[in-house]
Amino acid sequence: MGKQINVALIGNPNTGKTSVFNALTGLNQKVGNYPGITVEKKEGVCKLSRGLKAHIIDLPGTYSLNASSLDESVVIELLLNKNDKDFPDVAVVVSDVENLKRNLLIFTQIKDLEIPTLLVINMADRMAYKGISLDIPHLEEQLNTKIALVSTRKKQGIDELKQLIEGYKDLSTKPCLDTAEIDKDYFSSLHKAFPNQLLYKLWLVITQDVNFGKTDRNEIEAVANFKTKNKADLKRLQQKETIKRYQFINNALKKGHAIDATKAKDLRSKLDRVLTHKIWGYAIFFFILLLMFQAIYDWSAVPMDFIDETFASLSEWIKNMLPAGAFTDLLTEGIIPGLGGIVIFIPQIAFLFLFISVLEESGYMSRVVFLMDRVMRRFGLSGKSVVPLISGTACAIPAVMATRNIESWKERLITILVTPFTTCSARLPVYLIIISLVIPEDRFLGLSYQALTLMLLYLLGFGTAVGSAYILNRVLKIRSKSFFVVEMPNYKLPLFKNVTLTVVEKTKSFVFGAGKIILAISIILWFLASYGPGDDFNNAEDIITNEYASQNLSEDELQQHIASYKLENSFIGITGHAIEPIIRPLGYDWKIGIAIVSSFAAREVFVGTLATIYSVGSDDEATIKNRMAAEINPILGGPLFNFASGISLLLFYAFAMQCMSTLAIVKKETNSWKWPVLQLVIMSSFAYIVALMAFQFLK
Repeated sequence: MGKQINVALIGNPNTGKTSVFNALTGLNQKVGNYPGITVEKKEGVCKLSRGLKAHIIDLPGTYSLNASSLDESVVIELLLNKNDKDFPDVAVVVSDVENLKRNLLIFTQIKDLEIPTLLVINMADRMAYKGISLDIPHLEEQLNTKIALVSTRKKQGIDELKQLIEGYKDLSTKPCLDTAEIDKDYFSSLHKAFPNQLLYKLWLVITQDVNFGKTDRNEIEAVANFKTKNKADLKRLQQKETIKRYQFINNALKKGHAIDATKAKDLRSKLDRVLTHKIWGYAIFFFILLLMFQAIYDWSAVPMDFIDETFASLSEWIKNMLPAGAFTDLLTEGIIPGLGGIVIFIPQIAFLFLFISVLEESGYMSRVVFLMDRVMRRFGLSGKSVVPLISGTACAIPAVMATRNIESWKERLITILVTPFTTCSARLPVYLIIISLVIPEDRFLGLSYQALTLMLLYLLGFGTAVGSAYILNRVLKIRSKSFFVVEMPNYKLPLFKNVTLTVVEKTKSFVFGAGKIILAISIILWFLASYGPGDDFNNAEDIITNEYASQNLSEDELQQHIASYKLENSFIGITGHAIEPIIRPLGYDWKIGIAIVSSFAAREVFVGTLATIYSVGSDDEATIKNRMAAEINPILGGPLFNFASGISLLLFYAFAMQCMSTLAIVKKETNSWKWPVLQLVIMSSFAYIVALMAFQFLK
């Protein structure tokens, strides 16, 4: 087995760090979370020469080692902990050729930790376009490092970078500047107290509110009676340090970096004036979203139908091939439909992240975030919350996953918790059939009442999400720094490789993360619907055959009645009867109760469950509609699905957390069962109260 070295990929956001990571690792990468926290951890393997491999960690984007977010804390903790299994043998700092001055701040800080450090100057293909020239030998001499000039778009410089990584032992670990000069007396006493410790590491331990294992501020104060400064003094010293570093960077760039303004072409400012305009910016964004979701809806319909039909055919084929019995039933009614319930989401997830990735890669998403931040911040959300909230109209699962780029944990958590209020496509089968039953087909100013009701349900969902965010912002006592910093990168054509890798990684993350939980609950629901206690369930065939003996039913009709009777007396049917006293004030009977319980697997299951209960062999909506319209309310008399019970049911599904897939992904994203359980309890309670009030008022 060859030797493996650790490589930390570090840099400011939007320097093309992910492109460099993808160029080095390709498909040899995986995504997870850092232990105990929700920050995403990306790592991959890059093969070097002579059997040497580089284990590359793509650390979260950070502007400096002065931590202001969870992401930045992760970077500092790794760089200061030599006992960490991922502690880097070499740090590779990725910078953008157009923002070299700002990007070099973190480079000088890492050099002060005496870690072998390489500098990558990315997007080199834009140098001629922007009139930039670099004196690489001069910069290498000034910065005490080796520099790789890279263009991931043109596939240039990657081989040279690999060679430099391989020769990391030849890199100078000499610091760029002497930090102690900002307060010589203070640093001198610090050195005397800890003569065997690296001075800049001690400085970071004193100034940063992050975890460093055994070394902390209290220990520093306890040793040799060393007294650290107060927070205000430390903040002033940090500012002096930053000024000193930029003085050093300016001197290094005086000769090493030049811009010929006559050659620079600036389309960016013209586009920004339009795309971030206070009127046109919103109009363009709305139009792009309209196109995006229309495309997601149209494009995913075909593969989703194909997946649905394929799994149904597979179930039927296996049922015919294998002998009848419990194992065959588990396979055909539990496991295969459960797997289908996972796989059917893949087209929507893939297409959504395809569009999000293209918008991010092109540089447009940063403009949207800037545009929306002022509006969303009033409700305790971030500008970055806009994408998840709107993408929730397709499916809440990818929408919750899309919250990962929100830096503030509080804003991210609020976005995750309120996103399921937005009306997803899974609610549509429920909405359409109930609306067709209880809303008249008349028109108002040429607009159908039914269409207006559907639109109102969408607006109600979005309004509730924003209103809930406002409340949560005041209720949640989570300390989370919220600095709105968004990089305005240059506009560029998205890299096909980056977009593809993003789509593949996000889709894999869903299938293998949430998929296990979805499959498990599907099997449980199958068991509850397929088995029951007592003679009524076990002797269902004899009971129904005797009951309908005089009616000359066909074999299919008889089997439908048997299936309906067995379902009523199964564990899930008994559950429906048990909860009937609770749901009766909402205008529902035990049959709707079963549909509500079973649709926890997925909201759209509601229609299929009612089809079985009403002894309908298919999901044909007209047939279900006729059967549902004929149902009589056993308590109040009259149609079961009237205006009052219909509106009650619509409101219940608008607000209830009837989707185990969403709960599974919320658990995965928050790394805790606490939040999905609270989400389930609060949303379901709210749905119950609103549905109760609606029915009691309208009946």
